[in-house]
This record gives sequence, C-alpha cells and structure tokens, in this order.
Amino acid sequence: MYAVIATGGKQYRVSVGDEIFVEKLVGEAGDAVKFDQVLAIADDNGLKAGTPVVEGALVEAEIVKQGKQKKIVVFKYKAKKGYRRKKGHRQPYTRVRINKINA
Repeated sequence: MYAVIATGGKQYRVSVGDEIFVEKLVGEAGDAVKFDQVLAIADDNGLKAGTPVVEGALVEAEIVKQGKQKKIVVFKYKAKKGYRRKKGHRQPYTRVRINKINA
C-alpha cells in the first residue's frame, strides 16, 4: 500500500515505514504530523486517484529530525563590469517517518 501526498509544493510517494525529507514543517522531533493533501492511494483493490485530493484520506507521520542541507554557493557575476556577489545558502528540511495511511 502506498499514497501520493503533497507538501511544500512537491509530491511524494510514501509507504508505511518510509522516511522522507520534506520542506521545513513546524514542530520538534517526536511530534506527530498529519498530511491531508492525499492525491492518490493504492492498495490491493487498485488505485484511487483524487480530484484533486482523495476525500477522507489522511497520512500520519512523525518528525524524526529538523536540519539544514549542505551549503550551496550562489555566485553572481557580470563580465567586464567588476560586479561579483558570493552568497551561501542552506535549505532547512524536516525528516519524517510515515506511520499510518488512512484510506
């Protein structure tokens, strides 16, 4: 059984027990999170797709960790003008473990 959920502007295919990295969510490690934007659910009976979401479907998860990804360098440059800007960025993320899929 798996579900397709939407969070943080992205879509994820999840099953029970999966750990995924999503855009930062509010909460501490150990807190429960519920994803109500379930786009599709597949089980033994087949695939059920929502329009746009599946009514009454819910995916329950637990926050495992809050963190930041590796630093990326943002470098702006214009040739022959002496314009250079160097900046670093670390995107925050939340690691969640999927506990239950309610269809």
